Amino acid sequence: MSSKRAAKAKRAPKARREQAREFSAGGVVVRDGQVVVIVPTRRAADGSRVLALPKGHVDPGETPIEAATREVREETGIVAQPVRRLGESRYWYRRDGRTIGKSVAFFLFDYVDGDIADHDDEVEEVRWIGLRDALTELSHTAEREMVELALAQLDKDR
Repeated sequence: MSSKRAAKAKRAPKARREQAREFSAGGVVVRDGQVVVIVPTRRAADGSRVLALPKGHVDPGETPIEAATREVREETGIVAQPVRRLGESRYWYRRDGRTIGKSVAFFLFDYVDGDIADHDDEVEEVRWIGLRDALTELSHTAEREMVELALAQLDKDR
């Protein structure tokens, strides 16, 4: 191995260790052809409002499905029953000059009970929109893809 490649090989693991990783979980909660969406208080990098699915960090000792269930309840005021795992989105973002790799496990949920006015203070607004509308209205491509997977699953179950 050349000395340049050997030096690069030694640096690579350190560079990977320095990159932060975040793991979150969220839900596509459905009721009568609609999905619950949130407008978080935190704005996009350009200052615009974001329309998103409920999601949040997986706490220590918590499974992704437990985290998704908790986040749905906290961010939307809704109690929902998990149906199945839909998939995982992966992306990178920058915070405080650092690049952070993020993975979000998403689950399909059926609405059980609750009031969307009972959301936490991290959320500005909660509302129901049509599942098909969410395919164009959600701010993030990865979340639109999760709604698409939910629609495919719901069609398959009919």
